[in-house]
Amino acid sequence: MTFQHFLTVLTLASSVLAAGISSDTPIGGWVPSKSLSIAGALLYALSAIVLWTQYFLVRPRHRFMLTLTIGMSVMTVGFLIRHTYASPPYTLGKYIAWNMFILLSPCLFLGTDYMLLSTLAATFSPDVVSRCLGMPATRVIKIFVWSDVMTFLLQNGGGGLTASRNPSLGKLGTNIALVGLILQAISFVLFTFLLLTFAYRVSKYYPHIWRPENVEPFKIFSTRPAGDWRILVYIMSFTCVGILTRSVFRIIDYASGYNGYVATHEAFFYLLDAFALWVTMSLYCIAWPTRFLHAHGPRDVPLGTATVYSPVDSSKPLAEFSDHAVNL
Repeated sequence: MTFQHFLTVLTLASSVLAAGISSDTPIGGWVPSKSLSIAGALLYALSAIVLWTQYFLVRPRHRFMLTLTIGMSVMTVGFLIRHTYASPPYTLGKYIAWNMFILLSPCLFLGTDYMLLSTLAATFSPDVVSRCLGMPATRVIKIFVWSDVMTFLLQNGGGGLTASRNPSLGKLGTNIALVGLILQAISFVLFTFLLLTFAYRVSKYYPHIWRPENVEPFKIFSTRPAGDWRILVYIMSFTCVGILTRSVFRIIDYASGYNGYVATHEAFFYLLDAFALWVTMSLYCIAWPTRFLHAHGPRDVPLGTATVYSPVDSSKPLAEFSDHAVNL
């Protein structure tokens, strides 16, 4: 559904804006660097290849991780279109395409983290989830993924209109996209707080789960299950930093105006958006998330007792703990 909306609004925006663009003036008032566009495409393509390889090699395969692999791939395409747009920088369709691909594909990165927290929480006993997450694991997806979809549509609708030479249309598009970006940032701040709270409470109330014993040393680029689930939490926390950095930049970018200083100086974009996202989201190349999505701790953990717990039912397949994330 998300990509159907994307293509529909993209087509409508192109037809609405076509009449208002000069054929001899760069649409954004500036020309993107071709060399930096190629560098961005190469970096995202490299990460996309590694992520797609992990997706097909690590079993069982989790379909919700397609949000990450597709997000990296779409960013790659966005930078390639940005490169072709630069010579000459007068083609409206190319401008809208690269702008939308680079603006909107991070929504898939947010969705990845939302579904990872939900699926990770489901690998613990209901006691742990209730005490540490404060809500059913599936509710994380229902709340945050739907908020991501709504803010995606706002950014999508507004982003295409920002290229208009009609001042009122351009201003309207900027305001719509800005509202979407602000709401997205607020939603992700709440999610980050939820992630950190969950990790803190597990470490405080269930230290034997937070520090698992007798686990194999972690190996990067491996296809084997990983026992220390804290590594996934640490990586997710780093991705939150990258996503929030990008969110703040985008808000400032749109608030300063279509032809503002931030919007027309690529250094800000590459440092605070493209590079910040690439570095943090590429951490999943080193540690493919689904390696950590197996049962953690005993399935029955009474809080504050000295009970000798029953062992984990290790015969349970991983898919039982994660498929809820893709069947909603």
